[in-house]
Amino acid sequence: MGRRLRAAGRELRSPVTLLLVVACVVAGVWAALVLTPDQDVEAFGQQISVGVQPPSATASGPPRIVQIGNTSLDVPDVTIYGPIRPQLSIGPVQRNETAGSAFESLADGDSPTEALSAIVSGFEQWFGKATLILVAVVLGVCGLVGSLRVLATLRFTARRSGAGARPAVIARRLSRTLTSSTITALGVSLLVWGVCGVLAVAGAQELRSARSLTDLTGAHHVTPSPVGPTVSGVRGVVIGDSRVARLGGTPAPDASPEDVACARSTDSLARQLGAAIRDDVLNLACSGARITGGLRAPQQTGGVTVPPQIGRLKQVEDPAFVVVAVGPNDLNWTDLIGYCYAVTDCADNFTAGEFSYRLAAFDRDYADLLADLATLPSKPRVVVMTSYDVLKPDARCSTARGPLQYPGLTPEEIQLLADRNARLNGVLAAGAARYGFDVVAPPLTPLCEPSPDGLGPDLQSLEDPHPFHPTGVGELRLAIPVVDRIGLPPAAAPPPG
Repeated sequence: MGRRLRAAGRELRSPVTLLLVVACVVAGVWAALVLTPDQDVEAFGQQISVGVQPPSATASGPPRIVQIGNTSLDVPDVTIYGPIRPQLSIGPVQRNETAGSAFESLADGDSPTEALSAIVSGFEQWFGKATLILVAVVLGVCGLVGSLRVLATLRFTARRSGAGARPAVIARRLSRTLTSSTITALGVSLLVWGVCGVLAVAGAQELRSARSLTDLTGAHHVTPSPVGPTVSGVRGVVIGDSRVARLGGTPAPDASPEDVACARSTDSLARQLGAAIRDDVLNLACSGARITGGLRAPQQTGGVTVPPQIGRLKQVEDPAFVVVAVGPNDLNWTDLIGYCYAVTDCADNFTAGEFSYRLAAFDRDYADLLADLATLPSKPRVVVMTSYDVLKPDARCSTARGPLQYPGLTPEEIQLLADRNARLNGVLAAGAARYGFDVVAPPLTPLCEPSPDGLGPDLQSLEDPHPFHPTGVGELRLAIPVVDRIGLPPAAAPPPG
């Protein structure tokens, strides 16, 4: 053993071998980093690809998370020395059953060790494959350099002796040298690679304390600033879109230009709630509102610039509750319904992918909205309203048939829309549950179904000015589950018994 180590030391002192070792280390590590494919794992309820960052000239750097189609985020307060710096690639974040379980474990204060174990396992698989690539590249470089050395030696010997030398003699003479240099280059390359791996694992130990993707990337949330005058004397606030502004209702006699532009009516959800609890409820909902244009940013409608509803909400002094109705506008739901009316079969891959993309974008925006609501100083009770189905698959009325020039909705298309609406409601419910907010489902009777109490339809039909929006009766029904959650004041509560 001592003789071999001395031989390896002598070999390293050879300029040719030293250059070979440097070339093998550089080429082998670079190829391992660039050519090894990312390993796909499931963690935090998401599909994540585990790999490393491209080589750079810096001696250290942080791990990185790349959100496909969006941005790259460095993991804060973690430094990796050496070229192996982990990188996690993730598509648009989805809330699904697995992710919901992860969120529940976070709420309980537990660390989702299975998710982190999956990431570690993915990195181990990546490192193993990268090592094989490094070995292959080092052997290839050594073989190429060895062949060049043999040819150079043959040429040099031939010139020196004049008569040439037998190749077999020269090959035997060089075999020991080439074998020794190859073993030395491979050994040093594996040693350097192993040290880089140890440095990467040591630097990434802090990732084991991560309990969510937010822990890995750091939180980045900028909430809208308060806007408008201070509002006092109201018990609750309604924010959202045309469903709760009550598009199609009668405007109040003292309606402001903003109220008119937003189509806030005298039988809006806020008015219905106020009548039920015998207190004032502020209506900030606006027709056409989205999270990114209406709730968390200004909205242009009817020639009026409406301030962000969250900004206005922050000027309300100590509201006891906030009702939230969002989702369909963010997904361009009207376009989806119109497309299904216009084609014979809207269950195509293109619209399915488009819906998934929009739902993922809404999921991110919705998370920001929930964070805004969770940080309100008065800690009001937040009630999130889900979306309703407008038709049942067996619907046979004129609204299901649609305009004469279009094929109309088939039972399969109605079911497809219901399934997509259920996916939207899943996102709404999962996000609300994460913050402990209430969720209510609108008890509205779909179109083509008879009214259960003879009061009239809950939704406007295609023959009405604003199809699929609640009627005055429907708005009253919307208030029922909300009142059930927020409770009636003592004076308005029915007598016991």
